[in-house]
Amino acid sequence: MNKLFFIALFCIGVTAIAQGPPITADNPIMLGGKSFTVKTLMEIRNTERGTAFYAPLMLHYLPTANSLVAVHLPYMSYDLEDTGSGNGLADIKLLGKYQFLRKDAMGKTFRMVAKTKQSLPTGMDLDVMGLSTGMYEGYYGIISGYETLKYGISTEIGYNWMPGGTMDAFETHLGFGLPLLKPQYPNKQLNLYFEYSSMWLHERSWYQLLYAQGIQYAGKTVTVDLALQLPLVQDMPADRAFNYSLLFGTRYTF
Repeated sequence: MNKLFFIALFCIGVTAIAQGPPITADNPIMLGGKSFTVKTLMEIRNTERGTAFYAPLMLHYLPTANSLVAVHLPYMSYDLEDTGSGNGLADIKLLGKYQFLRKDAMGKTFRMVAKTKQSLPTGMDLDVMGLSTGMYEGYYGIISGYETLKYGISTEIGYNWMPGGTMDAFETHLGFGLPLLKPQYPNKQLNLYFEYSSMWLHERSWYQLLYAQGIQYAGKTVTVDLALQLPLVQDMPADRAFNYSLLFGTRYTF
């Protein structure tokens, strides 16, 4: 009986680390109170306006096993047809998450998280969604995630509010993770991700549905991500159309 109990606990623990976090999306899995993560997710975004390079330094801290606070300090360079080229600080982001539901079973887990992200107007007024608008924005959403030893599913729905501008948006995110290696100790993973993101900017009558294909290597404390994001559906002016984003990220947890 004791052996079965410890096997069950082991399977629950492995589930929490059966795959790393999504690349372009988010998930509700939180590992270890009092832990600290330093990470980045650099992006080269190409649109009909031009190209922008975005490199945030993200500092995440878990005060408890079900809460997270973070600050994102981003550098950005750009070459856009209507604003010219330049570089500097983009919009600083403050992030908070609280896990309010967790159900674990042998080899699987389901969790839900409330999330808020506050974007400060520290960047240039470039009107580049999610990177640099030079205006205050507040995002409020709910993340859910279901993970087993064989796959993971994450969803997110939320609203981005820009009181001084016209980029209020309903957002949805859907991600599927597929571990390619069996669970092992020390932790060593190779994961495939299939991720979808939609944004409806109702004040501008714009709509985007994007798809990202990613691959991830995750060790015990280090994760490396690579993804390519492409448009599936776009209903927006031709001169603002999205072409692709190339993303490269890494993170270290201690």
